[in-house]
Amino acid sequence: MKKNLFLSILFLVTISLANGQIFKVSYSGSQYSGKFSGHVLLYFSKESKSPKDGAVGLDKFPCFAIEVKNIAPGQSVSFDDASVSYPATLSNIERGEYYVQVVWDRNLGGRSIAASAGNLYSTTQKVILNKDYHQIFTLLADKKIEETVFKETTFDKEIRAPSKLLSGFLHRQTTVDAAVILPGDYYKDSNKKYPVLFLVSGYGGDYHTFSGDSLPSDPLDTIPVIWVYLDGNCPLGHSVYANSDNNGPWGDALIQEFIPELERRYRCNGGRLLRGHSSGGFTVLWLQTHYPETFAACVSSSPDPVDFRSFQKVNLYEDKNIYYDKDSALNLVATVAGIFPWADMKNSFRQENVVYRGEQGHSFDAVFGARNKDGNPIRICDPKTGVIDTAAVNHWKKYDISLYLRNNWDNIKGLLDGKVRVSVGNQDNFLLNYSVKLLEIEMKKLNSSFQFAYYPGDHFTVSTKEYRKDQAIFLETKYLEWLKTSGIKN
Repeated sequence: MKKNLFLSILFLVTISLANGQIFKVSYSGSQYSGKFSGHVLLYFSKESKSPKDGAVGLDKFPCFAIEVKNIAPGQSVSFDDASVSYPATLSNIERGEYYVQVVWDRNLGGRSIAASAGNLYSTTQKVILNKDYHQIFTLLADKKIEETVFKETTFDKEIRAPSKLLSGFLHRQTTVDAAVILPGDYYKDSNKKYPVLFLVSGYGGDYHTFSGDSLPSDPLDTIPVIWVYLDGNCPLGHSVYANSDNNGPWGDALIQEFIPELERRYRCNGGRLLRGHSSGGFTVLWLQTHYPETFAACVSSSPDPVDFRSFQKVNLYEDKNIYYDKDSALNLVATVAGIFPWADMKNSFRQENVVYRGEQGHSFDAVFGARNKDGNPIRICDPKTGVIDTAAVNHWKKYDISLYLRNNWDNIKGLLDGKVRVSVGNQDNFLLNYSVKLLEIEMKKLNSSFQFAYYPGDHFTVSTKEYRKDQAIFLETKYLEWLKTSGIKN
């Protein structure tokens, strides 16, 4: 009898605590008058006064998500222990002072939920979470993220090329956007045409970086070039300009729609070169290997994994769990100098389970993965356990550049060989040098003339003056080779 009474009391206490503190949130009709359906996210931070802007996967801040339907302005919805949570439920996160913000994600096309135009968010509030589990906090999203406007200058322009391919896939008007930076002598001779250097940023880049910039493009040694800065941003992350089941036909849109529109507007001579770093490094290698006739050469710097036998040192084809290695140590997603732990796979994937789109892990899933029945990308692993989904891996194979080259080398060698240079720092923070090494080994087996180079430095410090000069020399050489065969006068 006493035992049953104790269990009943324990059950009631557990139920009481399970609700924890409640955050009631709403949005202002002055910012959006329609009804809202979608995801609402609640961000916490003990240090940052703008918690929504934390680096997901690298900063371990608490966050929570709920999905709602047909919510009217001023109508409240609640965050409690039933919310999707990281690193724990509301009642179980560390007690103390927090800065808190809410974001209503309208998902109108931007990559980052925290910065997507049209999203509604609240002013930061400071709250104290204590052991009073009956506390109720209220947050009003009375601000809206505005569209970033590109300010054009004499040499820096914006191009937004309409895409029927992407609009048809996404069922909304979509453009392929970029900044165009013209050479210093562009206006001196109206008949002169220029090669184009496509610069592709890493994950999180933004072509609006060039907004208001008055500087012309730098030449390749003495060769003036038009720069085109692509950032790859799309709602699910970085598109890497590859056709995918989730993002749509970004590769074909770039080749068939964007480039023709670019060359219609600006005086281009048909010489096209590629340079990119990180996700941009993967992008340019992908484009060069899959559209070898379109581009004369690429320099790929510290690319995202190009051989999935070392996906940040995880062998996706053999390993069973992405969170733990064979000795049960946590697999790292980021390091300091390629050695010291910075962030791990487990926390990164679990945090992205809350911040449900647009982050680095989701970006990989969106490009490489299949689409499930509810229209979302199939994740590479179970976010709770880290167990790798072998069916998902099977779909990822088509995006393994090393595997693609091995399987198709006889057919593409004549169009591709000699056009590729890959470089990376020996202390890459994201362990990308290991994947590059595997690719080099395979290309040597194929007797290819791909160039590989390794430098001191990590993902961020590798790009020294010498590093950039070596890239430029390669591109200049390949452009001059292209020029000889094209019949075009420089």
